[in-house]
This record gives sequence, structure tokens and C-alpha cells, in this order.
Amino acid sequence: MSKKPEKKEVGTTGHVWDGIEELNNPLPRWWVWIFYATIVWGIWYSIAYPAWPLLKGATEGYLGYSTRAEVAADIAAVDAKNADLVGKLEAADLTALSGDAELYQFAINGGRAVFAANCSQCHGSGAAGAKGYPNLLDNDWLWGGSIEDIAFSVTNGIRNEHSPDARWTEMPAFGEILSKEEIAAVVEHVRAISGQEADAALAAAGETVYLDNCAACHGDAGEGLRDMGAPTLNDAIWLYGGDVATLTETVTNARFGVMPAWSEAYHPAGGLSAAEINAVAAYVHQLGGGE
Repeated sequence: MSKKPEKKEVGTTGHVWDGIEELNNPLPRWWVWIFYATIVWGIWYSIAYPAWPLLKGATEGYLGYSTRAEVAADIAAVDAKNADLVGKLEAADLTALSGDAELYQFAINGGRAVFAANCSQCHGSGAAGAKGYPNLLDNDWLWGGSIEDIAFSVTNGIRNEHSPDARWTEMPAFGEILSKEEIAAVVEHVRAISGQEADAALAAAGETVYLDNCAACHGDAGEGLRDMGAPTLNDAIWLYGGDVATLTETVTNARFGVMPAWSEAYHPAGGLSAAEINAVAAYVHQLGGGE
């Protein structure tokens, strides 16, 4: 009877944890071959597809595949599908846009995307604005809130150097015209007509200063003047703030907010097409502000 061969003892790696030795068992052959296959596959993939970064760009791969080209093709397909609606939107009468349900919904959806990409950085994702950036959800519009007014403002912007039709007025810095005492008085008058707490004696003195220097633009009662972009002062809506310190800063040094002209004819970076401007005007208008 033949003697059964002794089982070969497996060596260790030399690693020991709490007296437990790590055996040096060989890997299963199927696992080793799969591992080698993944190495071969990885080499092939890095040659066939874009992979290795270079100083400018990356290796293109011999298959010529490009995720950007794939996305561009998808965008082109969508653009072709929507071409008729885009053409109609570009030539649409904005005042009658809501009468065409399909076109109006297309404009709102497209305008939402345009707003998120180009307008939300200043006016906020919900269009509620921020200090120095108008709230688009209320009815206090410096230049008018009709859908046509909104489209004009988007097209040409405010106080920029690019569009010849940019809305443009400038408040003087009254720190060079009025004394500090007169500025303090007119600030109290503005706070009084806007319903805020104010020093009655100073507010009364400030009324004369206001009528002599501010009423021509803001109106005798602080009702504002849209043709000049002069804000209403007799309500609780403030672009920069209605506290004493902010109003004093505004009267002393004035404000000069700038909005770019978004038309592709004027915007340095390409801007928006006529259809995109009409779409974002429709989107902003239906948010509830404006008229």
C-alpha cells in the first residue's frame, strides 16, 4: 500500500497580528487571469479612447470618440425638433404670447433655463433679488414691468457701454451739492414718507431740501418716475436699504447699478438670441411681478 503524500505546509508572508500569522496562499488561477485581462483591457482602452492628459487637451484615441461631440449631436437634434417653435417665438408679439398655449409653455420652459444660466447670479435663483439687485417678484419696477419693458431691459441693459439703447439715468452725488445737515434732514424726510420712524423736526426741514433737489425725479410725494428709472421712495421696497446709514450713503455718493445688454448684438461674450430674450421676458413676467 502506497504512502499518502504529505501535505505541503503553506508558508507565511511574515506579517503577524496578535499572534495570528498571514499565510502566503497563492491566488486562484481564474482570478489571476482575470486580473491580467483587465490590464490588457485598460491598455487597449487608453489607446482607443481619449485618456491621457497633455499640455493642451488629451490624447484623442484611435476610435475618435468624443463625449462633447455626442452632446453636441443631441443638442443639434433637439434644436432641429424645436426650430419651428423657436422661429415663432423670435417673431412673436409678446403681448399676445399667452394666447398660444403651446408657444407660451415653450417660452416659459426655455426662459426658466435662460434665467438660471444668465440672470440668477444677480437676481437670485428665485428672482427675489439681493442688495443692489432688483427683486423681480414685486410690482416695483424702475423702468416698467410689462413683458415688453422686460424684454427691452434684457436686450439693452442698464447703464452699460455696449448698447446705444441702454436705459440710462444717473443720480448726482449730493455730497458735493448739499451739506451734511441737509443730507441728514432729507434722509429723515424720505424715511417719513416711506412710513418709517423719523425725527419729525428734521423731516420737516428735509421736505424743503427734498422738493428743491429730489422731487424732479422722484416726484413730490416720492412716487418715482419710471421714464427716468427713479425709484419710488414712499413704499417699503428698497434696492439698497432704507435705514439711515444706507440712505445717507445713497444720497451722499449716489448709486450706479449696471446691467449688461444681453442681446447677442451687444454682449461681449455672445449674449442671447431674440428667441431667448423673449423666452426669459415671458418667464420673468409670469413670476408675478410687473404688469
